[in-house]
Amino acid sequence: MESVEIVEADLDRKDHQQAVIDLIDAYAMDPMGNGGALPGDVKNALISGLKKHPTTLIFLGMINNEAVGIAVCFIGFSTFAARPLINVHDLAVLPVHRGNGVGRQLLAGVERKARDMGCCKVTLEVLENNRRALNLYAAAGFSRATYTVEAGGAFFFAKKL
Repeated sequence: MESVEIVEADLDRKDHQQAVIDLIDAYAMDPMGNGGALPGDVKNALISGLKKHPTTLIFLGMINNEAVGIAVCFIGFSTFAARPLINVHDLAVLPVHRGNGVGRQLLAGVERKARDMGCCKVTLEVLENNRRALNLYAAAGFSRATYTVEAGGAFFFAKKL
């Protein structure tokens, strides 16, 4: 297994900007991503949009100074705990580097940051048929969100606009 370094992306650095675009585009093309490349206008707006969003937090998984994985996160707030939380919005590893611990180390980097910030939890969503991701998340200690037994587990919904 190659040595993986986890770094917080600096969106003012051109190499980090390009890494974010390339990794999110690769993830978008994956069947467990969006099933197709990012449109040109999305690629052109991605970095400026992330920079404008006040809670953006991005981690890059680097092998030999090459970005091979990414965790795009956003800081939220738990009203039930009165503490911040980190939501992992995208977690992706280039196919050739999967199975080498990059995803696991990205999640560990997110967790370290969350603990340093005093967060109450790290959240994420996953597609029900993404078995590889489900296994990774379970191994990292994630489970379906349940707040009370009576209420049951949480579902994630979306409404496209």
